[in-house]
Amino acid sequence: MKRAMIALMVTGLAIVALFAFVGDEYYLWVKAGHVIAVIAWMAGMLYLPRLFVYHCDAAPGSVQSETFKVMERRLYRAIINPAMIATWAFGLWLAWQGFAFSGGWLHAKLAAVLVLSGVHGYLGGAVRRFAEDRNTKPARHWRMVNEVPTLLMIVIVILVIVKPF
Repeated sequence: MKRAMIALMVTGLAIVALFAFVGDEYYLWVKAGHVIAVIAWMAGMLYLPRLFVYHCDAAPGSVQSETFKVMERRLYRAIINPAMIATWAFGLWLAWQGFAFSGGWLHAKLAAVLVLSGVHGYLGGAVRRFAEDRNTKPARHWRMVNEVPTLLMIVIVILVIVKPF
């Protein structure tokens, strides 16, 4: 909970900084930053459950299990978390600056990104459970969870490109 609050505060500060110091002339730079952050976030969200699949096969306390713990923690903290924060900060600025938060497609996209953020939190809890050797989910569960970010990404991309409503 403490880390979640810190992440929310950092995201809030990043958004405030963008709104306060970045003008219209930087729209394309912010958009590029958003796309880069989304790619990094999605890469991590697709890779982490795959690590969990392999981690399920490692005996608790084994060298392999301990290696997976380090990989999972570093991926989550050093790549996925900062990428999510940047995605939200840049994305909210773009939604405000470019679209004034209007449009059904944008509202649907924001809802899908909220769900993706919930999956992000679920994976963070799993990182902690694996680190404590308390995972109770089988590899099959993590294979199915691995598909959720993909499906959400497809929905989000269609909403942004096609703008169906």
